[in-house]
Amino acid sequence: MAYYGISTNLIIYLTKKLHQGTVTSSNNVTNWVGTIWMTPVLGAYIADAHLGRYWTFVIASAIYLSGMIILTLTVTLPGLKPPHCVDPNVADCKKASTLQLALFFGALYTLAVGTGGTKPNISTIGADQFDEFEPKEKAHKLSFFNWWMFSIFLGTLFANTVLVYIQDNVGWSLGYGLPTVGLAISILIFLSGTSFYRHKKPSGSPFTRMARVIVAALKKWSVPIPSDPKELYELDLEQYAKKGKYRIDSTPSLRFLNKACVKTGSTSPWMLCSVTQVEETKQMLRMIPILGATFVPSTMIAQINTLFVKQGTTLMRTIGNFNIPPASLAGFVTISMLVCVVLYDRFFVKMMQRWTGNPRGITLLQRMGIGMLFHILIMIIASLTEMHRLRVAKDHGVVESGKQVPLSIFTLLPQFILMGTADAFLEVAKIEFFYDQAPESMKSLGTSYSMTSLGIGNFLSSFLLSTVSHITEEHGNKGWIRNNLNASHLDYYYAFFAILNFLNFICFVVVAKFYVYKAEVSDSMTVLREELQVSRYGVHNQEAPST
Repeated sequence: MAYYGISTNLIIYLTKKLHQGTVTSSNNVTNWVGTIWMTPVLGAYIADAHLGRYWTFVIASAIYLSGMIILTLTVTLPGLKPPHCVDPNVADCKKASTLQLALFFGALYTLAVGTGGTKPNISTIGADQFDEFEPKEKAHKLSFFNWWMFSIFLGTLFANTVLVYIQDNVGWSLGYGLPTVGLAISILIFLSGTSFYRHKKPSGSPFTRMARVIVAALKKWSVPIPSDPKELYELDLEQYAKKGKYRIDSTPSLRFLNKACVKTGSTSPWMLCSVTQVEETKQMLRMIPILGATFVPSTMIAQINTLFVKQGTTLMRTIGNFNIPPASLAGFVTISMLVCVVLYDRFFVKMMQRWTGNPRGITLLQRMGIGMLFHILIMIIASLTEMHRLRVAKDHGVVESGKQVPLSIFTLLPQFILMGTADAFLEVAKIEFFYDQAPESMKSLGTSYSMTSLGIGNFLSSFLLSTVSHITEEHGNKGWIRNNLNASHLDYYYAFFAILNFLNFICFVVVAKFYVYKAEVSDSMTVLREELQVSRYGVHNQEAPST
């Protein structure tokens, strides 16, 4: 609620209160959101290497709360914001002073530092509460991320409806003050459960461990790899058991890295690594191509709180005496996502389990791929909807004036609703995939991959918006994205995104085809598959009929 209470309506505050233009305000939003989703890499490193997940979360929560308090003050105190302006052309309004901008954006980026420690660790702490070796708990864990995202989006729904309405119609002070109080209460709730949590100790820097593997393999690039994996260097099972860690067997994938555990006489950690250490590094590296394929869909998500909201400001938003805040349409993303997650977990998974025999219903990569197909459809619909909006604007002579287009804001509903459906597939699967496929000692770092995807997606959105705006304005052209959206061509921009999504989907299919899932550390998934076999065929420990 705290994060989305700020991000959902931020572009409106930047344009109407700080008097920034469309491209500038959109880029400021996506750059900040990009930073929000990039700092979790740092938070994950601190948690896995030094402080542990619990203390990293607690300290980061204090920073997060301080950023929210400062931000609330900047929108409340008259001296910290420029004077009110009613001129429809923001270029003619008095700009915010350097001090005002420094305090406002300083508070925003303080908040970003705080979320860097909370986002990768709170979900990981939650997933850590399930015993990997207990089949019943493993079964619950398979649903955990569905309900994790469900709970997040309940807070989002409140932000996208109640908070957005308060910000637009009551005041920004209360609109920012409520999520600040809410954040403080949520931190207290978390702290109250401290004695009940399963706490996992930090296991050293994941970056150092991975760097040692890569350096050792490069130093021994000419050393042959033994045909028998048992000849490679590995610690005794007891040493892992004492530290509460898991030993991983050698695999043939990324075989070059196996050179790091070939014995050559040196015991330096930069010359000799254990098989488990090498396999952990492989697991993190294998996920990078999948991570790369999620950047473009993350760029699409960035449009919700920027251009989609700006489109809403040009349409009729009144129902009787009630004025609909443009950013509140994001609430339909949330509602759609909430409904789809419940349907997915309670019906779709059970239906697919009977067909595939997979305890998850379908694989995580298949679920992500379905979400990416939705993104292609969303941008096609968004382009066609914008074409219709521009046609109506032209027919009613409001192109150059930039006045309101006589078209209901609910015309934009399909792209918002489908975005929620896409999230139920792609975003939930993404966070579960990177958590599940990361080695046990690097879970926070693995979880941060999903957030890095959103961060880079937002930076990519800023880059594409600025680049397309600049290129289309060359040689005296009016450009696709202008402050006056009625004279812009967002339909072309969205069509460009549809093509980009299609090309990205092809790349994803290729990298997914060659991805090798990591081996399970326990036999819980095997037990669950056997139970499914019994329910499907009435047999146990027998081969099911081929389909």
